[in-house]
Amino acid sequence: MSRAAKITVDLDAIRHNYRLARSLNTAGHAVAIIKANAYGHNAIEVAKALEAEADAFGVACLEEGAELIEAGIQKPVLLLEGYFEVSELDYISEHGVWCAVHSLAQIEQIAQAKLSKPITVWLKMNSGMNRLGVHPDDYQTAFKRLKQLDNVADVVLMTHFFNADELAEADTEKQLAVFNKATEGLDAPHCMANSAAVLAWPDAHRDWMRPGLMLYGATPFPEAQENANKLIPAMTLSSKVIAVRDVQPGETVGYAGLFCADKPTRVGTVAMGYADGYPRHAVTGTPVWINGQRSRIVGRVSMDMLGVDLTDIEGADIGTEVEFWGKNVTAAEVATYCDTIPYTLFTGITRRVYKHYLNR
Repeated sequence: MSRAAKITVDLDAIRHNYRLARSLNTAGHAVAIIKANAYGHNAIEVAKALEAEADAFGVACLEEGAELIEAGIQKPVLLLEGYFEVSELDYISEHGVWCAVHSLAQIEQIAQAKLSKPITVWLKMNSGMNRLGVHPDDYQTAFKRLKQLDNVADVVLMTHFFNADELAEADTEKQLAVFNKATEGLDAPHCMANSAAVLAWPDAHRDWMRPGLMLYGATPFPEAQENANKLIPAMTLSSKVIAVRDVQPGETVGYAGLFCADKPTRVGTVAMGYADGYPRHAVTGTPVWINGQRSRIVGRVSMDMLGVDLTDIEGADIGTEVEFWGKNVTAAEVATYCDTIPYTLFTGITRRVYKHYLNR
């Protein structure tokens, strides 16, 4: 390795965050969501780190699930988006993959399929997100049809919240009421809680939870929240200063001259840019951590480099490490300066950034 840009993933932090989720609902189970390459943290590494205690793993699609199975992961794998082609049901059946089903048409496809073994279906309800799911009015019919099928072993009842990270809004309570009414009298486990609901909506915990973002130590909330405050960030994105220069008042830094010094400023150029996945739209003032102190980005982020303010950072020079997010500056805070959310920061990191894993 020569270029200094790297992410360091603390697998013990991910274990801690999973245990936090489980501690909030000791009577239930938790699917560890590791879709999108474990939110950029590496799905296989995370699955291996959690396999001894995770109840199951959640991924978006069969390709992601097959990657885990081929890596030797033994815990059940849940396809959160279900299958896209009927032909995928053969693999799902053969390998015991759990599968979300979100339409009446899919139920009839399962009924007609010739499968080697019956499958476990997670029947998704559209309780208000209007993305995927069976309409509440059709949900009892869908459940009863699934229970009639020889191709179906078990059914879990599930839905997804669209606004659980807004604690003052009534949307989640409305969705809970819709789900409760539509599932009344159905004898099957429930699964509702995403990370925000795991942390802040106990009524949604039920039999299964789906912690995702929280596993990686990022809060889903725009404000402080008691349980979210216990999360430990798992990913640190860092690089090193490769040049230092003194910029005089009136001089600019970077493309388009977006930063203009109003006083003598010591600027460090760091090997990190949007080709690494750091957001190009991060503004001057976006926080960084240097030599035990908070500082800021100055100027526009370019493809491979960006500028940071070293003016008041004692001892900072060429070779000094800069943390862009991690345990000192959170990804959630950085995201607010970039008009985005932590998910996009984590999943945006590119392959050219070296990855290092702690506590394997």
